[in-house]
Amino acid sequence: MVADVRFDTLQTARSAIATGLSPVYWFGNAPSQLSDWVSGLFTTRDDLLEENDALKARLLILERRALRYAALAAENNELRRLLNSGEVLDDRVIVAEVVSVSPDPFSHEVVINKGSRDGVRVGQAILDSTGLMGQVLTTSSFTSRVLLISDSSHAVPVEVVRNGLRAILLGNGDISALELVHVPDTADIREGDLLVSSGLGGRFPKGYPVAEVKRIHKDPGEPFVQIEATPKAQLNRSEMVLVVFSENQELARPTQDDGSMSPEGDASVTEGGAD
Repeated sequence: MVADVRFDTLQTARSAIATGLSPVYWFGNAPSQLSDWVSGLFTTRDDLLEENDALKARLLILERRALRYAALAAENNELRRLLNSGEVLDDRVIVAEVVSVSPDPFSHEVVINKGSRDGVRVGQAILDSTGLMGQVLTTSSFTSRVLLISDSSHAVPVEVVRNGLRAILLGNGDISALELVHVPDTADIREGDLLVSSGLGGRFPKGYPVAEVKRIHKDPGEPFVQIEATPKAQLNRSEMVLVVFSENQELARPTQDDGSMSPEGDASVTEGGAD
């Protein structure tokens, strides 16, 4: 015992004895293992079906969670893009969500979840993270109807960033194409030119990206050229938008339930960024 404690001289003998006793351990556990193996052979079909249903249900739950995480990640990325877009604006903005789309194929309108109680007024510009989407057409207490720039009744005064050339950009009912009109055939305009809002008329604040010139067609003898542009905004995909309050636009204060004006105004509107 002293030799084993002090000098560890019996380690080799102990290892040899444990190796020799290994069959004894195996035979001792054999009955239990045999019993488990036999019981597994006689698992009923109902038990297997029940286990299979439970696994399918768990798989559906996990798939639903995975889909939700993907949707949350996409929404988070869109909010980040919107907030980054709001940081570069000189105007006050609030974030709104698109809650419905007009079913009329000849009317390009959407409904957002911000209304007169949030200070939204008719005519305000609506943007997504990439460009101008349209303007507020009508408002209610909790929602607003937005007319998209692709609607055939919509027009935006624009200018070419490269040289300041001014023109009118019209919607033609095509969600992916706009028409630039009243451009003389001698005008300096090229494919790829960026069109921004000119601010003329006071409807849209100046300097917001609207479209990019895609195609220019000149007919011999015609005084004007035919110009097709592609909207910068994702008109049929954006779920989050920005409602813009320009610097010279007085922020409407939401009314209280008793019809009086709120003394504090709209707390969700921030300067130079989105709430």
